[in-house]
Amino acid sequence: MSNTHGDFAIVVHGGVGSPTDYKDGCELAARRGFEEYGISGDALEAAIAAVTVLEDDGRFNAGRGAALGLDGATVEMDASVMDTRGRLGAVACVQGIENPVLLARAVCDTPHWFLAGEGANRFAAAIRHPTWNKISEHQREDHRKILKELAGSAPAMPGVDNKAFMRFWNYQAPLTLPASAACDTVGAVVRAPDGHFGVAVSTGGSAPCLMGRVGDTPIIGSGFYAGPHGAVAATGIGEHIVRHLLAHRVYSWIEDGMPLEQALKRGIALFDKDIDVGLVAVSRTEAGAWGNRDMPLAKLIKD
Repeated sequence: MSNTHGDFAIVVHGGVGSPTDYKDGCELAARRGFEEYGISGDALEAAIAAVTVLEDDGRFNAGRGAALGLDGATVEMDASVMDTRGRLGAVACVQGIENPVLLARAVCDTPHWFLAGEGANRFAAAIRHPTWNKISEHQREDHRKILKELAGSAPAMPGVDNKAFMRFWNYQAPLTLPASAACDTVGAVVRAPDGHFGVAVSTGGSAPCLMGRVGDTPIIGSGFYAGPHGAVAATGIGEHIVRHLLAHRVYSWIEDGMPLEQALKRGIALFDKDIDVGLVAVSRTEAGAWGNRDMPLAKLIKD
């Protein structure tokens, strides 16, 4: 879907493969992003405000709803932000914090663009970033589904033998199998009337995954990109998305003048049908989304 009019535009997604009835969360996030733009007049802050709503929702694989690691206890989160004013920040494998997208925004103000693991957590402590360690029943139920899938013969992650997770197990706790993979990053892209663009993305990672796994979400040009011609955010299985530098590739087609919907469809066509992939984007004149699976979405355009 795409539109070819409007000054302010925001497109929010709740992750490819997530239930479409989560759309209400995306709609709330889009409205919050627009409200933030009315306060700050800043495309990036609008995108971040939208993503924080999804992180706080609890249903999405980000923030409070982030997927549990295979050990049923570890939660590692990634997030990133970028805009056309030169701000760029990302975090990976952070644990026990609230709103990782806000931590990624804080990284923009440091000498670096990317902090990971223990260093990122120490940075969060240094700036007194809020913590969050609660695990919901929703997260536990998703974890039980993953373990059930790993115990079966069908791949829990497309193209990966389930036994690989057992062979390379790197959690402190032993793997216990009882005998719905989650890869649904959340994200928002924004076009502001002043011509600037912003993008923010956040994820609780892929499930199943080994400890320390990093996907496309914090990798510039893969899970996100913003430039003078637009902003793009991807969702899906990061191990496949990074191989195509998907967000930047789609952006480059938009930059070359390709209609936005065509660019999005072309990007999705790069992947095998078994690989869940979705995209949202805004250009100077359009705003839209495309995916090969259901994807909760919201789009708000204001003339």
